[in-house]
Amino acid sequence: MTDQIAERARKLGGTTIKSIGDTAKYQRVKDNEDERVAPERMLRELRGDNLEFTRNLRSMHDLCEKHNDVATANLIEVWVDDGAANLVPVGIVNPD
Repeated sequence: MTDQIAERARKLGGTTIKSIGDTAKYQRVKDNEDERVAPERMLRELRGDNLEFTRNLRSMHDLCEKHNDVATANLIEVWVDDGAANLVPVGIVNPD
């Protein structure tokens, strides 16, 4: 996903993230630095993180549509679908 984002940014004339520190500046999902996390809590946090990430992706999708950037919008659709599919096997979301 990171490489695809960088390629799209370059093709659109933008800049890309340059370092780990640069990545931290743009991070939206908060890290959990606890030494021990109960499995149930970990799954709840994972679900919440995924839902937040999906909301962010959908917001970016809307922006792409507004600017007629079909290629980036298509990538985002795949990522949203993949994110939903990844949670079904561990029972975090209802597959219906």
